[in-house]
Amino acid sequence: MIELRNLVKKFDSFTAVDNLNLKVDSGEIFGFLGPNGAGKTTTVKMIAGIMFPTAGEILVDGIDISKSPYEAKKRIAYIPDEPFVYPNLTAREFLRFIGDIYEIDRKEQDSAIDEYLARFELLDRADKLLGSFSHGMKQKVMIAGVLMRRPKVILFDEPTVGLDPKSVKNFKDMIISQTQKGVSVFMCTHILEMAEKICDRVGIIYNGKLVSAGPVEEICRKRDSKSSLEDVFLELTK
Repeated sequence: MIELRNLVKKFDSFTAVDNLNLKVDSGEIFGFLGPNGAGKTTTVKMIAGIMFPTAGEILVDGIDISKSPYEAKKRIAYIPDEPFVYPNLTAREFLRFIGDIYEIDRKEQDSAIDEYLARFELLDRADKLLGSFSHGMKQKVMIAGVLMRRPKVILFDEPTVGLDPKSVKNFKDMIISQTQKGVSVFMCTHILEMAEKICDRVGIIYNGKLVSAGPVEEICRKRDSKSSLEDVFLELTK
């Protein structure tokens, strides 16, 4: 569903992403791990079509995003670490706006909006302006907007920042349910415990290079049978 081929991104003389190659299958949760400045967000923004690569190819559902950006982006949903919402819209209006942009049937919208706002315990705030929402509440609205769209690929950059423990649990359950429908999830996170529990595979990026990738158990076993993902991560990025 996602394929990166010899992907490079340079900012003047600085190489943020250095010859990155990886694949993410349909229905897979892929955790993208790395310290600050390793190239995670740059990679996600290139997959989302927000940033252009210096070299290499990005395929989403077999579509080259550089050659057919509109077709590729129709399959993608992206949630950054800083949720962007229109402060003068209510939560319901914002989700309606998203539904209309992606041409979702109005009756389907009504059902989905109430369902996701209820699951994130925001139904009582549905008609309040988003400008009054906390960071975590805005993140919940963004996630609701993504899920009601039913994309084939979901890109998350630190998706649980600002979420309370119950919402994190709801988020994990919803992500797993999406992959059971064939959706691919590419998730940047600093929470190694969550990556270890829900990701089918992880990749560790350091100084722009992919230094390890595979199922968590396999990555840990290659280092030491008693190693945890945290041990491996710290060793590879020290």
